[in-house]
Amino acid sequence: MALEAGWGGVRRVQKLTGFSINTVRRGVREVRAGLPSGLRERVRALGAGRKPVEKADPAALRALTTLVEAATAGKPDTPLLWTHKSTRTLASQMTREGHPMSHSTVARLLKGLGYSLQVNAKRKESRSPAERDSQFHYLNDEVKVFQTEGNPVLSVDTKKKEKVGLFKNAGLRWLPKGEPVEVNTYDFPQLGKGTAIPYGAYDVGRNEGFVSVGMNHDTAEFAVESLRWWWRKYGRKRYPEATRLLICADGGGSNASRNRGWKRHLQELATETGLPITVGHYPPGASKWNKIEHRMFSQISLNWQGVPLETYETVVNLIAGTRTRTGLQVKARLDRGVYAKGEKVPDKVMAGIRLKRHAINPKWNYTIEPVRRQQTQLTAGTTVSS
Repeated sequence: MALEAGWGGVRRVQKLTGFSINTVRRGVREVRAGLPSGLRERVRALGAGRKPVEKADPAALRALTTLVEAATAGKPDTPLLWTHKSTRTLASQMTREGHPMSHSTVARLLKGLGYSLQVNAKRKESRSPAERDSQFHYLNDEVKVFQTEGNPVLSVDTKKKEKVGLFKNAGLRWLPKGEPVEVNTYDFPQLGKGTAIPYGAYDVGRNEGFVSVGMNHDTAEFAVESLRWWWRKYGRKRYPEATRLLICADGGGSNASRNRGWKRHLQELATETGLPITVGHYPPGASKWNKIEHRMFSQISLNWQGVPLETYETVVNLIAGTRTRTGLQVKARLDRGVYAKGEKVPDKVMAGIRLKRHAINPKWNYTIEPVRRQQTQLTAGTTVSS
């Protein structure tokens, strides 16, 4: 247009379009020089335009992850996550922290991190919202302190028990057409080889999982034996300078907050390792907030979907073969130990446990200190009932 107008055409185009005079002149020069064929249909040159916020500000993604970490939940059997904070709220907080972005950018980044929109789900909660909320914040703060110190933080829980044998396992897998794996028509326990009880420990800082597959009962002794295996084989090598250990656990099951056996066996472990062990329990009904559920157990479920858990070795190998794009690796072993149910810990033994409850939510937060070697062993006086 500027060329066709002749003398004064550049000025006329500048007034009509609002472009700077230099921009119009550069356009004229490009037309006279001839544009490369690949750019004739483009408004912008290759590589032009604003960079995505995660590239322009690499720290933004880490800041967003930290921001939603304390408000994140997930489904134990899927890798989906969700947060109760709105994208607009998160955008405002990110801007205040020096990472300006719109709510739509927050939504895009959350989707890339594996979050999704979720509808409300009715769940009975017996504890007051304030009590539950304070526990979530307290646990999150504890995790940050331990990680800053370079100390290990473990998220622990027992995965759903699985029947071992030629039983149908939900999910799909690739097989030659018309050649499905034939399994038992019925799921009667007597047709199988037993029950697999996976007890897991997820290292929050290193994105590593450790699973002991038990063969009989999910007990406190079994749970702590799994932690002992982790420490002896991996933990003390990965954390040679550790001064204490933090365990985040559900409030029920073999690691229940009111389970005397859990505390007794943790005392033994603390004494063996020389490390004070701090335990923070999630409130009742809040297992979905436990990081091991959506960071490790969901991935294990995906890895073995559609595969019959024919033997205990199959279970262990499938767990150990779990990998993710984020770098998760899982170590697994078969625990052939026999663990008796109904362990009773007398008051005399409980009195010897060096347990100190925290000021905040003391029923859910406590630290067990190591016992000096010359003190009376805690094994005395223990009885077992059926």
